[in-house]
Amino acid sequence: MSYIVQHSRREIAESASMLRIARILMQSFLPVVLCGSLWAQDAVSKVTPASPQVVKINLGESSAELAGPWKFHTGDDLVWAHTDYDDSTWDTMDLSPPEGSVDTSLGISGYIPGWTVRGYPHYTGFAWYRLKVEVNGADRRLALKMPAAADDAYQVFVNGTQIGEFGKFTEHSVAAYSSLPLSFPLQKSVRDGVVTIAIRMWMDSATPFNSPDAGGLHGPPVLGYASVIGALVRLDYDDIAHDLGAGFLEMLILIMALVMAIALFCLDRQEKSYLWLALACLATLLGNCIVVAANFVPLIPQTLGVILADVVLLPMRIGLWVLFWGYWFRIRRMKRLHQLVWPLVAILMLGTAMLRPPLYGQLIPVHFASSILPLLLVVKLGLGLLLCAVAYRGFVRQRTEGWMAAFAVLLVVISNYQRELRLLHIRTIFPFMGFSISLGTISTVLSLLVITVMLLRRFVMSQRLKEQWKIEIQQARHIQELLIPKKVPTVRGLLIQSEYRPMREVGGDFFQVLPADTPDSVLVVVGDVTGKGLQAGMLVALIVGAIQSAAQHSSDPAEILNEVNKQLCDHQEASATCLIMRIDSNGKVLLANAGHLPPYLNGREMSMEGALPIGIVSGSDLSITSFELKQSDSLIVMSDGVVEAQNAKGVLFGFERTNELLLRHATPKEIAEEAQMFGQEDDILILEVRRDLAQVLQVQVEPQLATS
Repeated sequence: MSYIVQHSRREIAESASMLRIARILMQSFLPVVLCGSLWAQDAVSKVTPASPQVVKINLGESSAELAGPWKFHTGDDLVWAHTDYDDSTWDTMDLSPPEGSVDTSLGISGYIPGWTVRGYPHYTGFAWYRLKVEVNGADRRLALKMPAAADDAYQVFVNGTQIGEFGKFTEHSVAAYSSLPLSFPLQKSVRDGVVTIAIRMWMDSATPFNSPDAGGLHGPPVLGYASVIGALVRLDYDDIAHDLGAGFLEMLILIMALVMAIALFCLDRQEKSYLWLALACLATLLGNCIVVAANFVPLIPQTLGVILADVVLLPMRIGLWVLFWGYWFRIRRMKRLHQLVWPLVAILMLGTAMLRPPLYGQLIPVHFASSILPLLLVVKLGLGLLLCAVAYRGFVRQRTEGWMAAFAVLLVVISNYQRELRLLHIRTIFPFMGFSISLGTISTVLSLLVITVMLLRRFVMSQRLKEQWKIEIQQARHIQELLIPKKVPTVRGLLIQSEYRPMREVGGDFFQVLPADTPDSVLVVVGDVTGKGLQAGMLVALIVGAIQSAAQHSSDPAEILNEVNKQLCDHQEASATCLIMRIDSNGKVLLANAGHLPPYLNGREMSMEGALPIGIVSGSDLSITSFELKQSDSLIVMSDGVVEAQNAKGVLFGFERTNELLLRHATPKEIAEEAQMFGQEDDILILEVRRDLAQVLQVQVEPQLATS
């Protein structure tokens, strides 16, 4: 029997009782007249030489199992398919199921052990079965049904002519597939008389590792009318469908969990556990698809199926589950967890590949298995212990959902460690309403149901938290709107315009226009705090409050900045660039700058010494300058959101484009629109002060807040 079938039906056990009942019913309605004697031997005893004999059967309206005894010989020679070949020196092998026989790994009753426990231990490669059958009373075309369990590939010859094969035989290699119920029609000329049936078997060197009683046929072929044989094959497939029914249910649950995990991740990309759950479900689903496909169609070669299901997907699935629970419990050192998981997964893959075809038995000596197996067991159990350690740390941190998560983790461990449970003689196959259900399937389905409840619970809680944050952000935005000036004191001879476009709902740029301590003078404040969003908005409120408080006692820009700097230094990890100007009615300007972009006078950048932002070092030096605004002079101050605007190709808006706009006397609104259309990456604030002796101060404040 192929490795894939054994692997899959360890997870989804096969029940052969229904098939045997169906055969009994079939043969009750279509009676068999057997002429001759069918000799039986103990199936587990060592085969012994016997004299040639012919098994005589009379086909009325039925079929007959060809239990033999068959002639058996190891090696390979196509001459052995000929009718006149003398096989009298060959050993005999009875294919009658011993009483109480069963395949412990598959749960199949009536199972016939293979040649490795019948006198040919450790033998792999080619072997032949031969049987002469005398058929009487056949009036329609005959067919031969091969047993559903066989290791691993075979060719069938009748009277020296090949009538079919399972697998692909070439001159230098054999490609095997998972065993399937198959039948082959005999030649039309074959009716009554003696028929010589020869079966050329081939078993891969890795198959005995997977099954301790592997080798050859695990059931008797059946000879009968083609219509009857076809019905028996359909019964076999119906039996497989019953065996895999639970597997289809598991696949359906996996697909639903996969879709839900992907949908939740699309809605909340910050929750990485959704993504890793989707990957774990995908790996499990692909493994199940390989198993199901291999049991219905010869689509995936046995070696490829082994590599995908056993070497790649199984170790990866365990690793993905460990990482999922790490992200679920929000383990702090996830990078360290990745560094532990993936080397163990790689070792498990490599070690498993060494014990599977095509390496095992060819490049890797068979006796190496005794050394590799314990290492693989330690590595696999190491991943399990790592999962338990992650779960324990998660339980300590999140006691509210600890019991539910503990149950889910336990089920995940059970579903991924079926073979280890069988080593402890724990039953893993259960019958249920005509279906065979494995403990792995039960564990997978229940774990996904529990995890689904946990996912939905966390998603609902995260949405509630987001709603609370949304309300808080709206409140912070409202506070910030109140901080944006809408009325300023009248200062003759000045025209002030502003344009403010935050990147998010709550911005980090700010400006204020405050009355100074002398008539017809004004304080203009422009700044940019570090960070974005709600935290930046709260810091803006703090700085503006400190500036307004300090401005009540002094109109000197440097003194105000020093006072605000002192307060910010008391709040660690809070800093901002800030520029304060005092403009008198006669056009004189006193300016103090703490790390902000220099202003532009008549389109040209003013030369100023550099200075640290406020909030970094208490008592740090400021950049201070004074000058005079003449008639029609324009002074523009902006935040770095203009020059740092960036398009899809990563090109910055830059100082050149900014200078071009300033030299052609663009308004603050025009500059903001150009930068925003280019690709806004940060808050944009532009403020212009123009001296116009013919006008009274007019302030146009048109805040345009971004929407999320």
